[in-house]
Amino acid sequence: MDTSLKPTCRIVRPSNTYDGKQGLTYFEGIAAETVGSKGICMHVLTLPPGARAKAHLHESHETAIYCLSGSAHTWYGDRLENHVILHAGELMYIPAGVPHLPANLSNAPCTAIIARTDPNEQESVVLLPELDALVKV
Repeated sequence: MDTSLKPTCRIVRPSNTYDGKQGLTYFEGIAAETVGSKGICMHVLTLPPGARAKAHLHESHETAIYCLSGSAHTWYGDRLENHVILHAGELMYIPAGVPHLPANLSNAPCTAIIARTDPNEQESVVLLPELDALVKV
């Protein structure tokens, strides 16, 4: 029996980064690309003061966010008509297919753990440039 294809436990030290389609830099984490995950992706994101993502959605994949420090504004909905502020110690859920745009409007970094039901880091990201101008920050 070939055990080299058998899944095993892995440790990931998020020291490498990658630039996401959303215009943000993510710390490499759990993903199909790093550990061969089949149903989940999880990584760390730090939004510097003034940072803002491009409007986007994740097709067919849910997102869960836990804010470790700082705060982030997120506009969401078909026309980004809804707005929430996520603070340290809070969690946020984004259903599959919901357009959203996060931004850090504070003068301190905001760090969060992000998990998606898409094992690939960027595969389900769909940019929505027609919505970007709807949020003035």
